[in-house]
Amino acid sequence: MSTGLIIALIVIVAAVIVVAAVLSMRSRGPRGGRDLKRRFGPEYDRTLARHDGDAKAAERELAERVERHGSLRERELEPAQREEFEARWTAAQERFVDAPREAVAEADRLVSELAAARGFPEGGQYEEQLAALSVHHAHHVHGYRHVHRVARVSASGQDGDRADTEEMREAMVEARALFEELTTQGRRAGRNDGTARTEKPAARATDRTDDRGESRSPLPWAFNRRHAKGS
Repeated sequence: MSTGLIIALIVIVAAVIVVAAVLSMRSRGPRGGRDLKRRFGPEYDRTLARHDGDAKAAERELAERVERHGSLRERELEPAQREEFEARWTAAQERFVDAPREAVAEADRLVSELAAARGFPEGGQYEEQLAALSVHHAHHVHGYRHVHRVARVSASGQDGDRADTEEMREAMVEARALFEELTTQGRRAGRNDGTARTEKPAARATDRTDDRGESRSPLPWAFNRRHAKGS
């Protein structure tokens, strides 16, 4: 076999490999995008908007988050830990009526401390903690982002009007969804046969029943606007 023929074969093989690699990348691209969109849900849309609609840039960022935090294993909370967090959250909600700024700041701290207790990065690394939470709790992580931002604005010392109070209330409501997911997810008790079962979440102090046995909430999340104005 001549040298020229050998070189020609090498070039052909190399070209085939390159074409195969390009086709493989193209075939993985849309599927990867669909997987990321399904995994991140609203967080995907938010990241896409932050990158001005650049899907490749948004998906690259989300893929990097998965690579960094996808293998994280969340720790179980001890019953005493869970009860303490839930009691503190209830106290923060009840405090909102008279001191909304302090209540929002406490809610921000609680989510940060709870996430750290579950095995996420410490709250001092807010951006990294938020990124890790977005990988595992994408549908509720916005609540943490919102309450953190509002807590920082409130701490600046600027006086707020009714709209500010309403935004603080909304931030706490959104953060509560993530808080409850972090406190109730993975709550298990062992059976005698060695298997595990999911416990029914204990009734919270925030969920009370009236004389007819129907659930009602005494907290400010059912505020009408007149009540919120007076807070």
